[in-house]
Amino acid sequence: MIDKLKEMNKHLQDISTWLKFDTIPWVIAGPCSAETEKQTISTAKELANCPNVKVFRAGIWKPRTRPNSFEGVGDVGLKWLKSVKEQTSLLTSTEVANTKHVELCLKNNVDILWIGARTTVNPFIVQEIADALRGVDIPVLVKNPVNPDIGLWLGAIERLYQAGIKKLAVIHRGFSAYEEMEYRNKPYWEIPIELERLLPKLPLICDPSHMGGDSRFIEPISQMAIDFGIKALMIETHIEPEKALSDSKQQITPKKLIEIIKGLRIRDSVPTDAELKAKIAHLRASISRIDSRLIQDIADRMKCVEELGELKLQNKIPVLQLDRWETILKDHMDKAQEKGLEGEFIKALFELIHAQAVKKQL
Repeated sequence: MIDKLKEMNKHLQDISTWLKFDTIPWVIAGPCSAETEKQTISTAKELANCPNVKVFRAGIWKPRTRPNSFEGVGDVGLKWLKSVKEQTSLLTSTEVANTKHVELCLKNNVDILWIGARTTVNPFIVQEIADALRGVDIPVLVKNPVNPDIGLWLGAIERLYQAGIKKLAVIHRGFSAYEEMEYRNKPYWEIPIELERLLPKLPLICDPSHMGGDSRFIEPISQMAIDFGIKALMIETHIEPEKALSDSKQQITPKKLIEIIKGLRIRDSVPTDAELKAKIAHLRASISRIDSRLIQDIADRMKCVEELGELKLQNKIPVLQLDRWETILKDHMDKAQEKGLEGEFIKALFELIHAQAVKKQL
């Protein structure tokens, strides 16, 4: 798989070939849904005043969880996107969820398409969309699947690539989680970071609107994305968010968007100061040495685990002793907190180690 991804990464078209931007972050902005012609064009005109905004987004067809709720204006909204192109310098973008959507968008000269989280989870639909786009030169953005599954995300990207789409980018909008939390969707930053490692040429866009689910989270999530080195944002923007027909809670006004962008702290990608570079190199070398010790310690631990497994087998002792494991885990978490480490981080780490230890004893 790695070789295939390397080959794919080699042939992806650089974003500079299909989108011109000279600011960081560059932004895709617009309402969750195109509701009326006036609302769509008025929002776009205000966004055109922001130099960071390069693409106008608006949902034409809205997949809703429950029936009898607003599911988008449909085909008529594509005419409004045409008007946006005529009256502003912005490119246009909308979500497609089936082949009919693709055909209508191509017919109406929409500039960029995106595949939503609910669609990414279904390889059959993604393949149908890919087939409908075969031979078409258009950028396609792929949102992460609803659940934290990098395989599904990669699979959707590969299907589009194999259909001849080379202008690709991905949108990180967070993942559903069973437990209650502050954000609407859990970031699981490690997943888009791993995707970027596998396909470094693939542009990564963060969607703080869907990740947070509340307008008050847009600024901190955007800053977090910038701190991770993400250069692009997709932010839902509406001239009257409180009156929006869908996801009103997570939308902001164009004025607020401009305010947020101006307040973001942009980091230099490469340090130029010689003393700073030396300090960073020293710390990285120290981290590498510690990592090597950690690997050796884990290897030593697993040797002990194997010997313990043999003893348990010889003496007919069960591999898993839950009471003891729970006591050990609590002790590790308490010690971690004393050292200033997050208990949940240590819990997740030792659960992985314990799972491997149990596997070795079976």
